[in-house]
Amino acid sequence: MPIIVNLDIMLARRKVKSRELAAHVGITEQNLSLLKSGKVRGIRFGTLERICAYLECQPGDLLEFQPGPSSDEDDADI
Repeated sequence: MPIIVNLDIMLARRKVKSRELAAHVGITEQNLSLLKSGKVRGIRFGTLERICAYLECQPGDLLEFQPGPSSDEDDADI
């Protein structure tokens, strides 16, 4: 997938646990895990906004584009 999710890196930098972030953002830990692994096709701006606000970061700190083949597998939108 050409979009790389660096959420796990930002969680480590901020010393925040996935459970804590999921609770604050209002999503399940399972959905957060799917997002961290890059197995989602999209993310709502509201969700991204809450993640960035809690981690005090910019969307570009969490997402990066790397050209390559795109994947249309069974990915979910959160």
